[in-house]
Order: sequence, then C-alpha cells, then structure tokens
Amino acid sequence: MAAKQEIAQLAHLMRRAGFGATRDELEELAELGYDKAVDQLVDYEDTPPVDDYLLYRYHPITEVPGGAAAPGQANWMYYLVNSERPLEEKMALFWHHVFATGNAKVDNCNHLLDQIDMFRKYGMGSYRELLSKLASDPAMIFWLDNNENHKHAPNENWGRELLELFSLGVGNYTEKDVYECSRAFTGWTIGAKMPRFPYGRFPWHFEFLAEDHDNTEKTFLGHTGNLDGNDIIDIILQQPACPKFICRHLYNFFVADEPQVPAWDIEEPRDPEAIQQMIDTFVDNDFEIKPVLRMMFKSDFFKAALYKKVKSPTEVVVGTLRLTGDMKGPDPRLEAVAKEPGYMGQDILDPPSVEGWHTGHEWINSGSLVKRVNFVADRISNTDLPGVKRIVERIAGSNGPTMSPEQFVDQCLDLMGPIEMAGNTRTELISHAETGGVINWEGDENYEESTERTGEMLALIGATREYQFG
Repeated sequence: MAAKQEIAQLAHLMRRAGFGATRDELEELAELGYDKAVDQLVDYEDTPPVDDYLLYRYHPITEVPGGAAAPGQANWMYYLVNSERPLEEKMALFWHHVFATGNAKVDNCNHLLDQIDMFRKYGMGSYRELLSKLASDPAMIFWLDNNENHKHAPNENWGRELLELFSLGVGNYTEKDVYECSRAFTGWTIGAKMPRFPYGRFPWHFEFLAEDHDNTEKTFLGHTGNLDGNDIIDIILQQPACPKFICRHLYNFFVADEPQVPAWDIEEPRDPEAIQQMIDTFVDNDFEIKPVLRMMFKSDFFKAALYKKVKSPTEVVVGTLRLTGDMKGPDPRLEAVAKEPGYMGQDILDPPSVEGWHTGHEWINSGSLVKRVNFVADRISNTDLPGVKRIVERIAGSNGPTMSPEQFVDQCLDLMGPIEMAGNTRTELISHAETGGVINWEGDENYEESTERTGEMLALIGATREYQFG
C-alpha cells in the first residue's frame, strides 16, 4: 500500500496535469513511482486516443456543429471525460485560455473544434510551430479580423493580440511594432466558402493571397527587411519577454494562481526563481513545450504548491465526472452537462473576449459558488454511480465493521483527495457525523444506512473551500 504522502503528491499531479484521479488509479501510478508517472503523462503518444466515431454515432450533431456552441461543447466534453491522455486535453484547455477564440463571433463551432484539435497535435511541441499554425487557423483569422488585413488597408487586430496576449505582453513592443507586424501578415486570409444551402456548411480553409501581401520593407522590434508572418514569429521568439510570458502562463495554469495577465507588466511573479527555471528549460530546448512540462511537474516548487489554485469550472465539472464515473461514453445527457462550466463562469469554446477568462479567486462569486457546490453535491452523493460505490466500498473495508464519526470523516477526506482539513470545518464535519452515531457496516440494513451517510458526507466535503482548490 502506497504511503499517504506519496498518494497525496500523485493526486496533486493528476489534478494539475489532468482532471484528478480515483484512488485505484492513484495506487496504480504509485507502483510506477512519481517520476515515471510524470513521464507516462507527458509521453502519452502510445496511449490510444478517444474513439470519436462512437461519439458521432450517438451524437452526430457534434461532428459538424455549425453555428451553435452547445454541440461543439458536447464534443469537447466527451474528450475531456473519456480521454486516457489527460494532459493532452489539459494542454488544449490551456492554449484555449491563452489563445482565446469565441464562437459568439466565429459562428462556426466546427472551426473551434478544429482549433482545439490543432492544440492537441501541436500544443506540447514547438511553440514556434504552434504560433505559425495559429496564424493560419481559420477560426483565429476570422476572430481577429486578419481576413480584413489588406496590403493597402492594414487591420491591426491580429497583430496587436499576437504581441499583447499571445507572446510578449504589454510593455514589450510599441504601436509602430503592432502596425509593422500587421503589415507582415497581410494576405494571410481564409478562402471563400460555398453557399451553405442546400447541402449544409462547408469549411473555411487558410489561403495566402500573394497579391494582397505587403512586400515592402518593414521594421519590427529593431529588425528591418521584407518581413513576412513567419519572420515576425522568429523575431518574437528572440525577445527575452517571450519565454517569460509563456512560462508565467504555464505557472499560472499548472502551479499556482498568479495576478491577472494585464497586471504582469507591473507585478512580479509570485515565484521568480521557478519561472526562471522554466524559462531556461524552454530556451535551452529551442522553445519546445514538453521539456518545460516534464521539468515543472518534477520540480520541488510544483510539489510544494498543493492547493495553491482555485479549480476552474471545467476542472470542477470534468474532475467530478471522472471521480464518480458518471457520463462515461456517449451519454444522452452529454449536451446538457457540457453547458455546466458556462453556468459557473467558463463557457468553453466561447470565452468572453480575446483576453480569455480571469482565473484564481475571480472564478468564485455568490452565483458561481452555488453552481459549483450543487454540481459536485448532486453527483458525489449519488451512491449508485460506480465511482461513488467504489469509495463506499473502500471506506466500509478500511476500519473493520464499525468506525467512529472522526474515523469516518477522515476516511471520506482521504478518498476525496486526500484533503488536509483542520479547524472549524473538520470540527463541523465530525459534528454532523456524530448526529448519526457510530458508523456500522455489518448487515444489509446498516450497510445501506452507512452508504447513505457516506453520500451525505462526501457532498458536504465537496462544498468546502478545501475541495474547491485544485
């Protein structure tokens, strides 16, 4: 049996590098050891991908969802809940936050899904290549108006956000650089679609119009020449601000909550030494993402950052579904449940702006907190779900036929995390357990009663501040 501290570290890893794990899964990882568990998460290429044909068989609208966001959200929720490559989906969610693109404007959710698939394919590889793919992505081109960026009438929207939110951050470029960057991306556009009717939606595709590209001299961040979009990306990567900006994003998403992005030019990182370690790894590996992730997950600063992040709504929903074993496969409730993160403040595939979502404590307000608590409580108290049944079985077999209320609470906290809880909250949980007396697992009637009490206790734990931190 793995030591509790080892299980706690692996649970922390799985919350950050994925969406949590059951105790059985954690014990399997413990047999590998922490470092090999990290390697298994990062080097997932031999793990079978999600069977999307099964999804399309039962939910055909999720393959080409058209203008509505909900079927596209259902498509991604299916991946999030069922993937055996949790870090692949977590990285797609990371890049969706950094390169926020919304269906409210794109109105072609199949192109948002294409973008998510691009994040799956390139999100742990070369950041240089990822930026190039992003610049030629039809959803991004339309989202930031690069289809309106012409040789004789530059549109600065894509150029500005590439520098401000996707690579360097405020304070590391001038207005002149934005203009010159935009000129370099003229002609990077999307081809015209065939009419939608009577056959349905046709896809956009990237198109480079040489006749609409500005081939004159440009000066960008001190470099002068007949620069095109790929030259711009190469110059961006030469700036010291670039690896710092991306590594701070990675730290904020995977390690501990940082201030919001607009404050980064005036507020230093909470752990500059950790960020510098990540920067050095990023640069030394020619801007490959995977080596940074491997180093970060194995680092002491990552291991020490337990419960330093507020779970995002997507993490709350997906983590709860995976823990309880709910929604496995192409469940009929898929489209309804895929909307749940939006009710909590994170409408996946439809962020509020190109800035993405504000994270950390800003995930929590009076309305979203009620939604979060209710979502967790409704499922973790359902003792018919396979994951909850397994928790009940483990608690029932942990301390003999009977256990004190204090032992009972500690067992529930252990299997919900492990969650370290002290002070008034733990006292209140024990007080609630004491109202029912000693927990007795002997006999069918007692087992049924204790099972019901377990569901109630798990729901109460799901409502605590400690559980809502990842």
